[in-house]
Amino acid sequence: MLIYLRILKESLFFAINALKNNKLRTFLSLLGVTIGIFSIIAILAAVDSLEKEIKGSLSSLDTSTIIIMRFSFAPTDIPQWKREQFPDVSFDEYQHLKRTLPNTVAATYTLNVKAEPITFGGKQVQAVQIGAVTSDYYYIEALQLEEGRFFNDAESNSGSPVVVLGNEVAENLFGLPEAAVGKKVRLYGRKFSVIGVLEKEGNSMFGPSKDGSAFLPVNVTRRIYGDNNKQTFPQIILKPESDIDNAAYIAQVEQNLRLYRGLKPDQVSTFFVNQLKGFTDFIDNITGQMNLFGLIISGFSLLVGGFGIANIMFVSVKERTNLIGIQKSLGAKNKFILLQFLFEAVILSIIGGLIGIFFVWIITIIASQFTGDFQFVLSFSNIMIGITVSGCIGLISGIIPAISASRLDPVEAIRTGM
Repeated sequence: MLIYLRILKESLFFAINALKNNKLRTFLSLLGVTIGIFSIIAILAAVDSLEKEIKGSLSSLDTSTIIIMRFSFAPTDIPQWKREQFPDVSFDEYQHLKRTLPNTVAATYTLNVKAEPITFGGKQVQAVQIGAVTSDYYYIEALQLEEGRFFNDAESNSGSPVVVLGNEVAENLFGLPEAAVGKKVRLYGRKFSVIGVLEKEGNSMFGPSKDGSAFLPVNVTRRIYGDNNKQTFPQIILKPESDIDNAAYIAQVEQNLRLYRGLKPDQVSTFFVNQLKGFTDFIDNITGQMNLFGLIISGFSLLVGGFGIANIMFVSVKERTNLIGIQKSLGAKNKFILLQFLFEAVILSIIGGLIGIFFVWIITIIASQFTGDFQFVLSFSNIMIGITVSGCIGLISGIIPAISASRLDPVEAIRTGM
């Protein structure tokens, strides 16, 4: 064990000495490793940060959540012309499913409607995202209220003129922390009573933040837009119980709705039952492909870096031929010489890798200052990947120069080095 520590110490000494005595040559040789490790770790950090942000934005939704609509989240064999003829899911179908489906925690019906201005007194907030939903949306999205409440089933079904405001909208209209509940705002040319204000959410990766939204009973917007408006993209969202078989539940949902629509056994379903888990699997697949593509591109930089390390080691062997001959004449074994140069190559490569990781760390700090709520993350696992990869590059690049050094004849080495 002591001899290996001694070899490591000597190799570290030679590596540092090479850095000191041949600064330009060493810098150019390590540049490839530095750029390669920088590229790999930067890509891994960026993809990890993106994946973390995406999953954080989806964290409020259970991945078992079912979304029924005339569009599919995944590729389908049904031709586009036929999909375009599918009818939208209706409010009556939503009520039927909610009434007849067992093992359902919550069910909501939503419409996608355009943004509208909301006014209070002399103040107006432009382009407020309108959430036209039923009461169970509160449970499916796990909304958090800063004050007041969400509307109930009776208010939802009757289309009562009540509204729950996003935090930013309420702040702009009333100047929080002044109480907003009980105030009346104007929307769609009519007055709505504010019954609740959501907690501040922050930026979201998927669409606008709920801070700039307003939620009102879906039957209010149904009266305004009608039930045959293709631009509202109605959808039914179901949240099944956590301890049931999801595949069986989806099959039950599809069969139930097929019967309600009167579809024959040989007819295709005129709707799609989508699951959020499929979307998260799609995200995982995309981030995996991004990582793979980035690693392939970065591999070319590492290849150049590997040649640079090999070059500096061949030069090092040539410069120290006389020293190698003296060491061998004094009894140093081939293994000792081999490990000495291998350790030196690995140490040089790791130094280049650490420089690359340091630059990534600096960039993540700077980038996070300019991206608001989106935070770039350099994880410990990515740092270890960078160090390991750079060490492997040094090992592979240094093996041939180390073998050539270990096989030198001591007499010839001393004579050549003189």
